[in-house]
Amino acid sequence: MLIRSLLVWLLIGAATTAAEPVVTPGTKALPLPGEAFQLDGHDAFVILPPNAKSDIPWVWYAPTLRGLPASSEIWMFERFLAKGIAIAGIDVGESFGSPQGVELYQRLYDHLVNQRQFGKKPCLLARSRGGLMLYSWAVDHPQSVGGVAGIYPVCSIASYPGVARAAGAYGLAADQLQAELAKYNPIDRLKPLAEAGVPVFHIQGDIDKVVPLEANSAELAKRYRSFGGAVEIEVIAGQGHNMWEGWFTSQKLADFVIARALGQPLKSEPQTSD
Repeated sequence: MLIRSLLVWLLIGAATTAAEPVVTPGTKALPLPGEAFQLDGHDAFVILPPNAKSDIPWVWYAPTLRGLPASSEIWMFERFLAKGIAIAGIDVGESFGSPQGVELYQRLYDHLVNQRQFGKKPCLLARSRGGLMLYSWAVDHPQSVGGVAGIYPVCSIASYPGVARAAGAYGLAADQLQAELAKYNPIDRLKPLAEAGVPVFHIQGDIDKVVPLEANSAELAKRYRSFGGAVEIEVIAGQGHNMWEGWFTSQKLADFVIARALGQPLKSEPQTSD
């Protein structure tokens, strides 16, 4: 009995040790002064406001691929920092919202909350393919989300990158992923997020060919409202999936993110029905 108990204790200890992320210095270039580091070999970053101490409100930015966040995000980030809000993210590669990417996101979340005194309810800021990444984490952890903001975010695997291209990231053949799409696709898994009262705000163009409005933000809004969720989609006429400055200098988007990162009510509540 003693030997068995000792073995169990050793196994639990080994599992606990394995669960701790490995954090090492990083070299990722950032658009504003911050800390670049690696978590389990993946580039990550934090940009802190002055005098950040505990229960730090924060914005979770994605995708944190090479070159992102970029100088285009400086206007937004400066406004977040001025309100005492940190920005953070991790590069999970072209994960397309896969379970492996979600697990890395959870490890970053745990590290920031448990080791760096970050608050428990960040506002998520999803740009383009970052939508799949952040929404896939959010629907699994709805009680840990203060709000979701998006700049032409991808909401459906079937729309982008398409099932065939995404399948490898899921470790599945294309026909397997297609058969199990509703199990993984964030747009099919929104109910827990809506029931948790998480507000959503997206901005997207009406001529977006890469991430079409109807298959992504518009469809998400329709489904989210059917579950009683609060969502607003600001449609920008004549804009597509591009680097138009207005995406990154939207006062309405910045106000939403700031309010939800700070846990404050919105000035105008998003619609919960059509």
